[in-house]
This record gives sequence, structure tokens and C-alpha cells, in this order.
Amino acid sequence: MSTRQEFIRNFAIIAHIDHGKSTLADRIMEMTNTISEREAEDQLLDDLSVEKAHGVTVKSRTVRNYFIDERGDEYQYNLIDTPGHVDFNYEVSRSLSATDGVLLLVDATKGVQAQTVANYRLAKEANLVIIPIVNKIDTAAAEVDATIAQLEDLDDAFTPDNIIKISAKSGLHVDTVLTAIRDRIPAPKGDEHADLQALVFDSKFDPYKGIIVQARIVQGTLNSNDQVLFMANQIKSGIKEMGVFAPLMTPIKQLKAGDVGFIVTGIKDPEAVKVGDTITLAKQPVASALPGYQDVEPMVYAGLYPRGSEFKDLKIGIEKLALNDAAFQYEPEQSEALGMGFRGGFLGIFHLQIIRERLKEEFGLDVLTTMPNSTYRVTVKNEDEPIYVENPTQFPDYGQIMLVEEPYMLAKMTMPNEMLNDVMRLAEGRRGELVDLETIGAMLLVTYRMPISEIAYDFFNELKSVSHGFATLSTTFDQYQPSDLVRIDIAIDYAKIDALTFVVHRLKANRMGIEIVDKLKNLIPRKLQAMPVQAIVEGRAIARADVPPLRKAQASGTKVSKKQQQMRRQGVKKSDIELPQAVFDAILEIIRKYKPAHFRERVLLI
Repeated sequence: MSTRQEFIRNFAIIAHIDHGKSTLADRIMEMTNTISEREAEDQLLDDLSVEKAHGVTVKSRTVRNYFIDERGDEYQYNLIDTPGHVDFNYEVSRSLSATDGVLLLVDATKGVQAQTVANYRLAKEANLVIIPIVNKIDTAAAEVDATIAQLEDLDDAFTPDNIIKISAKSGLHVDTVLTAIRDRIPAPKGDEHADLQALVFDSKFDPYKGIIVQARIVQGTLNSNDQVLFMANQIKSGIKEMGVFAPLMTPIKQLKAGDVGFIVTGIKDPEAVKVGDTITLAKQPVASALPGYQDVEPMVYAGLYPRGSEFKDLKIGIEKLALNDAAFQYEPEQSEALGMGFRGGFLGIFHLQIIRERLKEEFGLDVLTTMPNSTYRVTVKNEDEPIYVENPTQFPDYGQIMLVEEPYMLAKMTMPNEMLNDVMRLAEGRRGELVDLETIGAMLLVTYRMPISEIAYDFFNELKSVSHGFATLSTTFDQYQPSDLVRIDIAIDYAKIDALTFVVHRLKANRMGIEIVDKLKNLIPRKLQAMPVQAIVEGRAIARADVPPLRKAQASGTKVSKKQQQMRRQGVKKSDIELPQAVFDAILEIIRKYKPAHFRERVLLI
């Protein structure tokens, strides 16, 4: 380790949503004179409009601070502010790979909550030093002793002596945090004279500068006049600009082992650089790349289609956004009713909502979002291998189906003893099967096997509600299991609308079909003639309602002949039917309603 590295600390702040991460980051920047009073504002690192609108951190941000201790030594503090919502766990895990320690922040008015434990486990798995901090100790509702007791149950290494008590809002005892970072978090290791290896842990697209990557220099030295090689796609690039965030982009001439900074590549192809890629020198590449990141598995899929804009504009916007959000996956698809669009993979419903809002705010794209769904495995007649269905329109006709399976996750939930009954009732109402129950200190760890489709729709919010915020949730893929699923087709004016097709359990189908057509009759734009709306399952209409015409018929009592009806059925075009976003939102809201109170069943074989 060089003398220079002894004065570098790379760390992240992790916590449950709304426990004060961004506020603590603001205080650290103020107390290290990174920003002036004139530049100071609340949640300075949350620069996305969707972050300010929802009051949550969506994207990790890095900033270099300089801390001068009581001895007069100057330390370089590289801080990464991370998200707290469960849908952005992948963002947290990537950020932790660029750090050597974390500040685990807990709100004294709320105690240890879901993402507190989930993020703690991520830090433990990464073998990072963890500094426990209790925040908001000066508020009237603070329960400091109870929160400390919960932290002690979380880890035996957490004791009242090493748990720091602060108020990030007022700055009370934040100076103790700065000293603890210096004393407890280790300095980075890495040979400055070795061949260059740098880990890309984030990136974004600038229309003028091209791809801007954020990287941690693991070993070696990078100069601003070097030519670099991105090892994943073997793409070479010169460095247009290089520097650090302080918190604005500040150019510097050199980054060495242990540093965290940005590189402006000038590359205009959004798919050229991948998060988790290794950067090395083009003239002297290293023999092997860094491990990078495990590919993330989407929890839900939904269609994204342009509304009031061109497909080409949507394609450009999605490519640039995917560069900035490695958890977002997409591929082109075509709908008969909506035209060309994309099938997107998301980590959850909130992730889908954020992507939709970012496309609107950052790229001016008003997109239409179809019904979210998960992936199904279907065994059909006369086929040796099962098919995987990501789009409900690809779901085979009922006469061809031999077996339908849906993906199940292992959902691990940690909670206090008194919450067990409520959490088990919730999980079993979502088709959960109890796998394991064990004790961890004063907490219980319950493992359920549950379908992805049941977890994706607000399960996390329901879990927080029944447990008053104390339960945690972490999920891993388990296996495909048989389930009695059917496809519901929605027909408007006798034309099936593929964008409204979705897959549900058979026991839900009738009630949902009735409620959906009743809702849609008031949302679909009217025409001169009445239009029937039907919900169709296995070739049979299970529900029907009529969209009223724009005005009454000129001659009262006039009936349309069967021949006229048949001609209209044959001549209707799906593209002639307008579908506002309210239609899809209404169906999503109905699906969300079918929670444990409406539905309880066991897995059935077809």
C-alpha cells in the first residue's frame, strides 16, 4: 500500500428507504467543505426529477470529499449514496463492490426494517467493514435504546460502544461519523505500478460526450492521455475527459489504485459498454478481467409502446436509459393494436413506474405501458421441449396445453416473534408454501416458496404493512412448479386486443373478467355505435359489457341486423381502437385488489 492510499477511504451509506441516507450525505459534504452554503440544498445527490418527486434515491451517486482531522492530516473520502427501496437492491450491490466499508444507518423512530437487514447482508457477503449508526435521536418519537437492541440482535459485533448516535438533519455527532470512517474503514489496496484494472460500477449517456463511466481503479494508474480497452466487447477508446465528482464533475489528469472517478469515452453506441466491465490499457492489457456482476433476473415483464412519438425516438431513449440502469432489460416486440414497441424486464412494479417516469422526464417520451407479467413454462402437445412464455399473447391455446408451470421464488422474511401469524397468513394467501422456520437471536427467519407473480404485485408493501415495517424480504429463484393458469383475452367490438391479454390463476378468472369489462366500458373512447367488451377464457366469453355510443340512434327502436353485425366483426381493425393508459392502469389496479382476502388456493395440476 502506498502512502497516498493510506489517506483514502471508499465507503457507501446503506439503509432502509427514508431513514436519512441522503441527509447524512448532505451533512458529510457540508462538514468537509465539499459544498458551500450557497450550493447546499436538501438531497443534493438525488438529482433525478423522479427521485425528488418520490423522495427516494433511485441511482447511486459518488462524490469525493476531503476530511482534515485533528492532527491536520487530509483524507480523501469517496462517498457513494445508495437506494433504499427493495426494487433497487441490484443498484446497492453494484455500489458496494467499489467500496471498502459501509455506514449502516437506522432511523431511531422506526428501528431496524426490511432493507436495513437486506443491505446489511449484502455488505456482509461482500466482507465489508460495517459502522452501525442510529439516526434522528433528537426527535420526540425516537426510541434509541430499542433501536440499539435491534442492532445488537442483528450482529454480535454491534455493541453500545461502537454504535454511533447522531442527528443527520441537525448535524449532531456527525463529526464522530467522520472520525469513525477514518479509524474503522480500511484503506484500499492495490499496486499503482501494476497493469491497469478498473471496475465499471455505473455509467450514463450524454448526448454530447457519449458514454460516461464511473470506475474504481483496482490496480495500476490511468492517465488522461491513455487509450483504454473495455474488455467485455473489446472496444478501444481514447479518454476525452477524466476526473472525479466533487460533487460536480471535476477534471483531473490521473487516477491511481484506490481512486474512484469518471471517464468520458466519447463512445456513442449505448450498447458498447456494460456495467461490471473491466477497463485496462489498450497497449498493455491485463490477462484476465475482474469478476464483474452476476446478471440480474427480472421479476416482471411489461410492454412499452410510443404514444404521441416515433418508435425510433423510443428506441434511442430506452437504449440510453438501459445504459444508466443495468437492471432494466428490453427487447423489441410488435403488437397488432399498438404497433412496434419493446418488451421490458423489471425488478418490480415500482421499478417499472420509475422507468416510465424517467422516459418522460429525461427524454420527453410519453409511453403506453401494458399489463406486467412473469415468465411461464408451458408443455404443449407434440413438442419434446417446453416453451417459455414471457408475453401473454404467446400463451398457447388451451387445446394444445399439457402442463403449465410458473416460476417460484424462495422468499426469506425476518421478523419479530409477535409478527409471525400475520406474515404467515399473508404469505399463504399469496400461494406460499412454508419451507423453513428458524430463530436468529430475538428474530425469526421464515422461508416460503412463492410464485413470482404473487411477489411482484405489492407483496413487499403488504409485508411492510402487516409487520409495521419490521419484516425483511429477500428473494432467490427456486424452481418452476405446476399451476392451473389460464389466459384472459379482452375483445373490444369483437376484436381481441393483444396488448390487454394477461395470464391468471383459473380460480381468479371469472371474478376478474366481470370486474374488468365493467371497468373498461367507462374508459374506452366511445364511437358512433355501441361496442361490446368481452373477457374470453378458453374460447368462451365469461363476461360482457357494452361501451355506450356517442349519441342515441336517430330512429328509436332501430335494430342492427345479424348480417350487419357480422360485417362489422369482419371489417374491424385493431389499430382503429384507441387505448388510453387509464385502461391498463385499471386492469393493474384490479389485479392488485385480488390479495389474500379475495383469493386462497393450493397449486393444482392441469
